[in-house]
Amino acid sequence: MLLGLCELLLLAASLCVATYARYFRDAEGLAEFTHHLPERALVFATVIVIGMVALGQYQAHMRMTRFGLLARQAVAFVLGGVLLVIGYYIVPQAYVGRGVLAIALALGFVLVMGCRIFFLQLVEVEALKRRVLILGAGTRAAQIHFQMRRRTDRRGFSVVGYIPHASETVVVPPEHLIRTNLPLCAYVQREQIDEVVVGVDDRRGHLPMDDLLECRQQGTTITDLTSFFERESGRLQLTVLDPSWLVFSGGFNGTPLRQLSKRCFDLVAASMLLLLCWPLMLLEVLAIRLESGPGQPILYRQERVGAHGCTFMLLKFRSMRTDAERDGIARWASKNDDRVTRVGRISRKLRVDELPQLWNVLKGDMSIVGPRPERPQFVHNLESQIRYYSLRHCLKPGLAGWAQLSYPYGATVEEAAEKLKYDLFYVKNHNLLLDLLILIQTVEVVLFGRGAR
Repeated sequence: MLLGLCELLLLAASLCVATYARYFRDAEGLAEFTHHLPERALVFATVIVIGMVALGQYQAHMRMTRFGLLARQAVAFVLGGVLLVIGYYIVPQAYVGRGVLAIALALGFVLVMGCRIFFLQLVEVEALKRRVLILGAGTRAAQIHFQMRRRTDRRGFSVVGYIPHASETVVVPPEHLIRTNLPLCAYVQREQIDEVVVGVDDRRGHLPMDDLLECRQQGTTITDLTSFFERESGRLQLTVLDPSWLVFSGGFNGTPLRQLSKRCFDLVAASMLLLLCWPLMLLEVLAIRLESGPGQPILYRQERVGAHGCTFMLLKFRSMRTDAERDGIARWASKNDDRVTRVGRISRKLRVDELPQLWNVLKGDMSIVGPRPERPQFVHNLESQIRYYSLRHCLKPGLAGWAQLSYPYGATVEEAAEKLKYDLFYVKNHNLLLDLLILIQTVEVVLFGRGAR
């Protein structure tokens, strides 16, 4: 949020500077183009920021090189520039001039890149991170050490150490353990701990509740290990998840107001996407017909599992041979699958084959955003092997989703379990803003072909 606000202000300032730089010798032109300049600057900055959101530039756990950052920002500015040109064509009163737009884009690109490099260096400063103490050093607590090892996973916090408990087997490496004779609250105060994460293997009767209460009174945040994983990684860690936490934690918003807002969002977004993408869908129909010849099906209907386990017929453009499953056995798509046609390989990469699912959204079988719809055969198998898998079906499946953004295509039980962590995070935390952000960031998935098979 802070980075986005700073870059929004820099981009708005870029358009203002560009306007004065372009017309500083033309008083009449300057007077014309500075009329409603704050509003025009805000529109310019907002559209470019939306382009950057679409390219995943504000993801908290983004991992890439400086060159990758530069390339994504360049694509974001091109995307934002195209959107601005379209907007100026629709609303001519907002037009700022080609020279002003070019100067503003160039100046904004440099300023945003400088701000982003400075910000990324700033968040790595240890003194600015939250100091976190882990209560526990057993199997549960050790998952912070083993599952969140990357620097990008720990941008917001620094682990001071792990305090082992007498009732558990220590799994954390010895160099990360803290042995102290001080009471917990005294140690927390001395080391200026900002947050204590409770990760003891067996909490029944083994927690120092008086010490934790005193720490809380001193202003230290006390967090459950599951909630810590949810907040810092954007997923629910299945190995530390228990039913009581799911029951008593917040989220799972299923109120009538939320259902109404989600349905309205689905209808508006699906209608807009159909209006924008119908030429692309027509080209796909022609390409399939040219490759496969007359008499071959254009659309592919397949049974999928929807909300509350009810099945529906999902529509897709056919991207595989008609005899892809001639033996009747359902199979996940593999990398470089030889069942995929030449047209299908391109359409699957660009996600064009999924556009007919917009009809499923309009019918109410699917949402624009939600867990990926799976086939009944896969669901039956996965529910028997992965705990909590059925929870993903408390919402309608989606054309786009948090798991699709955060994890590549899953074609094994292990990969399905990893994707489930992100699906459950979405099921628990879904709201209108998150849906909008996921839909915008899906542009990145399409442009870079992430997770396609």
